[in-house]
Amino acid sequence: MKIISHRGNIRGPVTDKENRPSYIDCALGLGFDVEVDLRFVDNKFWLGHDEPQYRIESSWIETRKNNLWFHCKDVQSCIALMQLNIPTMYFCHTSDPYVLTSNGYVWVHDLSGHIDDRCIIPLLSADDIKTYSNLSPYAVCTDYTNLLT
Repeated sequence: MKIISHRGNIRGPVTDKENRPSYIDCALGLGFDVEVDLRFVDNKFWLGHDEPQYRIESSWIETRKNNLWFHCKDVQSCIALMQLNIPTMYFCHTSDPYVLTSNGYVWVHDLSGHIDDRCIIPLLSADDIKTYSNLSPYAVCTDYTNLLT
């Protein structure tokens, strides 16, 4: 099972560091994939959950493309990422129970249904990890990667 760090977190949420490129690089350096929040504003790419915070270049995306999962925060960001013609892993949603990723996995938020090895599930809290019994997904996205290794 693949473990995806949620916004760079590995031992719980650190909101003042989430989505920061150096923080993401730390999680990547530990061998984890990372889910990041992407925005495209004023013809520039930005990382940030609620707003654009950290400007990134397309070269930053290119060198990390195999281990980043881009959560495009709006349609414009998704289109801009697609237009880069860099094969990346991305998805775009707001409150959907599930969404298809660009590489054919289903990012599932409603965990009451069937979960199999084509699904990625968020288990963001330590309690989520402890109580979830169906550990057969392709990947888990979490703030607590340390509890799954």
